[in-house]
Amino acid sequence: MNGPTNSLDESGGPRRRGPRSGGDTRAALLRAAKEVFAERGYERATVRVIAERAGVDPAMVNHSFGGKEKLFAAAVELPFDPALVVETILAGEAESAPERLIATFVSVWDAHADGFAALVRSFSSTAAAAEMLRTALSRFVIGEALGRLGIDQPGVRGGLVASQIIGLGITRYTLRLEPMSTADPAWLVAVLAPTLRRYLFDELAPPSARD
Repeated sequence: MNGPTNSLDESGGPRRRGPRSGGDTRAALLRAAKEVFAERGYERATVRVIAERAGVDPAMVNHSFGGKEKLFAAAVELPFDPALVVETILAGEAESAPERLIATFVSVWDAHADGFAALVRSFSSTAAAAEMLRTALSRFVIGEALGRLGIDQPGVRGGLVASQIIGLGITRYTLRLEPMSTADPAWLVAVLAPTLRRYLFDELAPPSARD
């Protein structure tokens, strides 16, 4: 007598049948979320597709993580508490936000350099990791802080700042390129703050789509 066979989900992967333990469910959802978010981006990745990739009921996303946003944050595995970073960025006037942003991220990531490098390696490519990080930082950290500081266009400006911060992280901790890899944090703040100041305070035209 032949044993049961697994059906295929819409992504082509096997759909696992039968009950899972809570730990197995969380692990399966995290694996699937990393794949689907990297493939589709945050907006186009649906709870249904992630659950099907993991072989579980879509309701388990809410049960295990509290929704898509929290599942995304868990999948990215930021090596710091986003809420604490937001509060640090908010500890001052808007005019000094560029310096605080750089100083905060360098301080946090210097303390978790191996964690940053491991985070990048955990995705299928550096590009996939950078996009996941950009979304996480611009949505949950930088955009949140800029909005609370009263800076206009926090989404667009947050995306620009996140790209600069992620580039710093990749060159300093993953690729270890000079002068970024061994530069003193105060030097990084002095060199990079003018760029962030333009991103935060200069007038911005609406972003246009690439041809």
